[in-house]
Amino acid sequence: MNVAASLQSSTWLNMSIFALFVAVTIVIVIRAGRNNKTAADYYAGGRSFTGGQNGTAISGDYLSAASFLGITGAIAVNGYDGFLYSIGFLVAWLVALLLVAELLRNTGKFTMADVLAFRLRERPVRIAAAISTLAVCFFYLLAQMAGAGGLIALLLGISDWGGQAVVITVVGALMIMYVLLGGMKGTTWVQIIKAILLIAGAFVMTIMVLAINGFNLSTLLDSAVHTAGAGGEKLLNPGLAYGKDGTSKLDFVSLGLALVLGTAALPHVLMRFYTVPTAKEARKSVVWAIWIIGAFYLFTLVLGYGAAALIGADTIKKAPGGVNSAAPLLAFQLGGPLLLGFISAVAFATILAVVAGLTITAAASFAHDIYANVLAKGRTTPASEVKVARRTVVVIGLFAIVGGIFANGQNVAFLVALAFAVAASANLPTILYSLFWKRFTTQGALWSIYGGLASAVLLIAFSPVVSGSKTSMIPGAHFAWFPLSNPGIVSIPLAFALGWLGTVLDKRREDPAKQAEMEVRSLTGVGAEKAVSH
Repeated sequence: MNVAASLQSSTWLNMSIFALFVAVTIVIVIRAGRNNKTAADYYAGGRSFTGGQNGTAISGDYLSAASFLGITGAIAVNGYDGFLYSIGFLVAWLVALLLVAELLRNTGKFTMADVLAFRLRERPVRIAAAISTLAVCFFYLLAQMAGAGGLIALLLGISDWGGQAVVITVVGALMIMYVLLGGMKGTTWVQIIKAILLIAGAFVMTIMVLAINGFNLSTLLDSAVHTAGAGGEKLLNPGLAYGKDGTSKLDFVSLGLALVLGTAALPHVLMRFYTVPTAKEARKSVVWAIWIIGAFYLFTLVLGYGAAALIGADTIKKAPGGVNSAAPLLAFQLGGPLLLGFISAVAFATILAVVAGLTITAAASFAHDIYANVLAKGRTTPASEVKVARRTVVVIGLFAIVGGIFANGQNVAFLVALAFAVAASANLPTILYSLFWKRFTTQGALWSIYGGLASAVLLIAFSPVVSGSKTSMIPGAHFAWFPLSNPGIVSIPLAFALGWLGTVLDKRREDPAKQAEMEVRSLTGVGAEKAVSH
């Protein structure tokens, strides 16, 4: 199989399908954005989405191109160890369901900072929460934008730097247009459409792979082992990617901690809980998300081993895009240029939906937390707040375009890992302490947020992903002293410890009446934000 030719033979078909998706979604976004009259409309879609709709949108927000292309490729090349990513991403939703979703919906308004500011000193915690939110969104956004450049190189045959820069600019411009025109409502519908397309595409490919193997999973696994040749049985056992030594085992535990605990504290996921009318719908939306995401990750098991069986790990690794080419190559093998064109369009749609969700979250954090509540001290109108949010969208979009162009071709996997690690370190301890610990104080929140953020960034800067190995961002440099690729195993416990220590050493006490009010509101929903009626 001529890998390059097979991927690039359907360039115009890929672009046509993608153009059709963009045209349809822009019409939907414009229609959805007509009713954006208040801050609740722009940030939370008027709190008008059902649990099922929001759950589908959450899965659209969560299943990024890294999930689709990266995990399928990881399973195809590393077998059992690759599937552990799927398990980690899925189990993470139990933390969101049991500890965060309902309580957050009852207590907050638009952002994570609303929850913290309910009973802590407003100004310092809003600034800290906004900095943390913007950091997570920026790292995640940068990875998605740079990933767009790599994806184009893989699927459209645009290999020169200038061509990829143009594509990143186009993705950024579309993202700005979606968020400016549609706000949260338009973004949500884009995410719902993209989730349906992604599940449908993965489902069709899964059925085709199973049909080739007589709908027998054992036959599929045997085929993968046979294609791999000598030592192919390693695909079915743990240890192919991790577990070679003590450090790699520890690294996997660290990555697992970041994935499982980081998901429940990702700002763009947390913000989705405010788009439903009640806490019951928030809980229902997480259950819907678990079913959809769970089904998708089961599909990745079949697709990954299907790629290993029909294409082979060696061919995948030599293809343009390396491991990420497994799903497109499998699509071409199963359905020719048409299926490859559809899967390419789904991958594009995935990037667009995720970056739109990240952008509106970052814009809301700045406009609502920094501008409205810190700079204007609450003396502002919803109209002026939304105007600032729209301007922030343009600024963030331009930053993302420039950052994506400069990061293009770099090892960007660390940016996603860092986003999860920062979310798990800076956000989750503070949210849980604020919801469940009566004595928790402002000083504890600040120590936890800034300590978690600083430790995660510092440890990743001095880890092998930045320097010290052939796959590092700066291959020639050697200033890595932290042996692990993900800082979660150190930064997450440290953030919890700092939150506890800051509270214990704090001589100031928070208002017990506000704490009692927050407890009642979080558990019962009395006084929670209502849906907007037009």
